[in-house]
Amino acid sequence: VQLQAFGGGLVQAGGSLRLSCVASGSTFRINVMGWYRQAPGKERELVASITSGGSTNFADSVKGRFTISRDNAKNTVYLQMNSLKPEDTAVYYCNADAIYSGVPWYYWGQGTLVTVSS
Repeated sequence: VQLQAFGGGLVQAGGSLRLSCVASGSTFRINVMGWYRQAPGKERELVASITSGGSTNFADSVKGRFTISRDNAKNTVYLQMNSLKPEDTAVYYCNADAIYSGVPWYYWGQGTLVTVSS
């Protein structure tokens, strides 16, 4: 499985951005897709995830501001980020887990930088 992320950039506080991540390869094995982020000097953290059935999970810090969606036909997951705050500034990474013989393997896309100016 390969993941390619798009959509980072510079935005003012209060603005919006949408990130996209396209999966290729053995996409039929993918279960959960999601987004993590890593700010300078901090550990990578889960932002949001979505299962193949559409169940979602969000970090408390983004609930009510971010939404995650998935187009299984296009093997793409989206992260819509609204009401952005300077503390959302980070490198955002797409993530997917694919199941092989009942064992999950985890894949990462290249990071995409999101910078929110105050």
